[in-house]
Parts: sequence; C-alpha cells; structure tokens
Amino acid sequence: MSFALSCGSKNTKRLKIMLIAGVLLCAPLLSAAQEGQAGPMRLSPADAVDLAIRNNLGLESARISTSTARRAADLSWNQFVPELMVSGSLLRLNEAAMVTGLIPVPETAVVPGGPMMVMPFAVDGPRWLLNASLSATLNFSFAMIEEMNRLRIDYDRGRISYARARAQLERDIRKAYHNILLLQENIALLHGSLENADRQVQIAQANYNAGLAPELTLLQAQVGRENLRPVIDQAEGGLRLLMMQFSMFLGLPHETEFELIPIETALSPVNLDTAALIGRASTDNLDIQELRQTILLMESGRTAMRLGLFTPFLSLGWNADPMFVGLWDQSLTDGDLWNQQSGALRFTVGFRLNGLLPFGAERQGLRSLEDQIRTVNIGLAQMIRGTEIQIHNLVQTLEQIKLTMGALEQTVALAERSFTLTEQAHRAGLIDLFQVQNAEMSLRQARVQLHEQQFNYLNSLIDLEYALGVPFGSLTSTGNFN
Repeated sequence: MSFALSCGSKNTKRLKIMLIAGVLLCAPLLSAAQEGQAGPMRLSPADAVDLAIRNNLGLESARISTSTARRAADLSWNQFVPELMVSGSLLRLNEAAMVTGLIPVPETAVVPGGPMMVMPFAVDGPRWLLNASLSATLNFSFAMIEEMNRLRIDYDRGRISYARARAQLERDIRKAYHNILLLQENIALLHGSLENADRQVQIAQANYNAGLAPELTLLQAQVGRENLRPVIDQAEGGLRLLMMQFSMFLGLPHETEFELIPIETALSPVNLDTAALIGRASTDNLDIQELRQTILLMESGRTAMRLGLFTPFLSLGWNADPMFVGLWDQSLTDGDLWNQQSGALRFTVGFRLNGLLPFGAERQGLRSLEDQIRTVNIGLAQMIRGTEIQIHNLVQTLEQIKLTMGALEQTVALAERSFTLTEQAHRAGLIDLFQVQNAEMSLRQARVQLHEQQFNYLNSLIDLEYALGVPFGSLTSTGNFN
C-alpha cells in the first residue's frame, strides 16, 4: 500500500511539472494571440504617412523610375566603351574558288617576307574553311559629352518628381486624416445632442407626470430625440465608409480597424508675410522645380542636336578576320595556315552635311524643339504666376478663418450660457420645450462650425506648406513663416 502511494506521489509530481512546462511553453503563444486581438491599430498622422509611403503603388513606380535614372546617370560614361564583336563561321566551298592567303614558295625564291607570301590561289571544291572575326569600334562626338549632362539632368528631374509625388501623397493623407477626425468630432457632438434630447424627454416626462406640462410637450421631446437617431446613423455610416477608403489608401486591407490619435486643433495664430512666401515658392515649389528641370532637359537635348549637326565625329576601329583553309587535312594549331583577309586599324573623321541644309529634316527638328522650349517657358511663367495667386489666396483664407474662429469661439461661449439658462428655466416650468430645443440646436451648430473652421485652418496650412515646398508641419511648429 505504501508502495502504491509512493508511485502515486511521483506521478502527481510529474504531472505538475508537465503542466508547468506546458504553461510556460504556451505563454508566448497566448501573449501573441492577445496582442493580435489587442484592439484597433492606433495611428498618428506621421504613422499614416509612413504606411502610405511604404505601400502606395504609384509612389513605388516613381521610386523605380528614379532609381533607373540614377543608374543611367552614374553609368553615362559607358558610351565610350568600345563596341566589341567576335564571330566565327564554318564555310564549305561548292566548287573551285580563288582564295587570298599565305602560300609556301620554293626555298630558292627570294621573298622579302620569308618562305610564305600572300597571293591568290585556287582551292578545289568542295572544301571546308574556318573563318573567325574580331572587331572593336569606338565612336566619339561632342554630342556624346552633352548626353552625359542630359542624363544627370534627367536624374535630378526624377528626384524632384519623386519628391513631388511623395509630398502630394503626404498632403492628401494628412487632409484625409483631419477629415476623419472632423467627422468623428461631429458625431460626438450629435451623441451629446442625443443625450441632451434624452434628458429633455425625462424632464418633460417628469413635468407631465406632475401635471406641469401637457402631453404635447412630452411628444415634442420624444420626436426631437428620435429625429436625431437617423442623423447619427447616417453620419456613422459615412464615417465607416471614409475609414474603409482611408485603410485602402494606406495599403491596408479595407476591413482593418484603426483608431486615429486626436490632434490639437486650437493652434496659435501663424504670422505670414505674403511677399516672402511668394518669393520662397517661386524657387522651392516642387511643381515649379520639376518644370524647370524639364526645360533644362529640353535645352540639353537641343545642345546635343546642334553638336551632332554642326561638329565632326571621330570613329576608331580595328578588326581581324583570319581564315583557315583545309580544315580536315591540316592542323588548326599551325599558325602559318591562318590567312589574314582584311584586318586593319581605321581612323575615320566625318561630318554630316545634311545638317547644313536649312530645309532638311534635321534643321526642322531643331527648330521644332526650340519652339517647344519657348512654349514650356511660357508655361513656367504661367505656373509661377498661378502659384503666386494660390499663395495669396491661401494667406487670405487663413486670415479669414482666424477671424471666423475668434467669432465662433465667442458664439459657442454665448450658446453654452444660453442653453444652460434655457434648460434651467424649462425645469422650473417657465418656458416650453421648443425654446430648449432651439437653444440646444444653436449650441450644436456653433460647435460644429467651430470644429469645421479649425480643421479648415489646418488643411489650408497643409496646402500652403505644399505650395511653398517646405516640410509639412513647418508652419505649425514655428508659429510664423516669413
């Protein structure tokens, strides 16, 4: 009996050890599962921008194009690498033919080159011959030097294009982030209004039960409360759709749940010098920079075309094409049997005469390119002017929003005081419910308008930062920009 108890005790200890080990092994898995179900993803504006930059396919395409342009610019010198070509042919003569090559001469003959001399000789057909060819060619022109410069300009333009696409994406992400927060704020205000309406129903019910208010007052309170429910449902449906679109914009599955971290909307006024901002934008605006690089690229192409038309070119070439006669009855290692046909080192200088003809296709193409450059320069002037107008309008919009926000803050304070006094008077039975509902609606409208103006101010600052070509947040972080 004692032996059985002892065995049971050992089994119990083993079972406890196994259970502890199992818990320790499963704890990381349980922790990971809990982390996976911890709740919606929390996102700040910077987090949202980082996700969009990593996952946006359009931006990835621009990144690849920039990388391609950089590689072309870094290796632009490879056009001066000689063109090398090697080939070999196996020939079979159908009938007798004359072949030029080295043939032996009698020892008694006096030959300057030795016992072998080059001369045509007959080859009986059919015969097999082996022919090899090795050539190297190097072309040079001043237009090739300009082509290297054009590739560097093209890379700079690609970098600016990528920066512009990234800035546009960040601008759109930040404004969409603000729009979602604004809709959430409005929904929160609607829920607050629903709570107030429910409280009015309770007050009306109490007054009706006490005989202080007619049944009509109770019914009006109930109707006012129920009228808010479809408005809230519609707003929440719009919010879900907007958040679904935002998830896909970030490169996330549309069913991803996330929570946006609130931002401070009560910003300090930003001091803006319109003249300084316009001067800054004329040089730093990414759209203007990209168009300027396009003009430089076209001008470089024009220079290369002129150099190709009005300057000579140089070509260096070397080739060797030995031929082996008598493939099957001779040794391939016998160097005397390899005949050199037309191997030579060549230096060629040329000049294109067609470029001198004013009515030729080359000259007309040059004139067309010059017309395009003038057209794009006009477009640049228009873009600079349009940017000046845009900045002026944005500054005026920001100033107007600041004035509106100041007035709305006072309106909200007055509406809150009015609603408080109206609700107290209604509880005392001095006024009817209709006046309370009007006061509550006025308060809600004032708060909604204030929130809209605050987010409009933030979005206008984002548009201004993009127009200036400065990092987003520069205006809000410094409090002034002049």
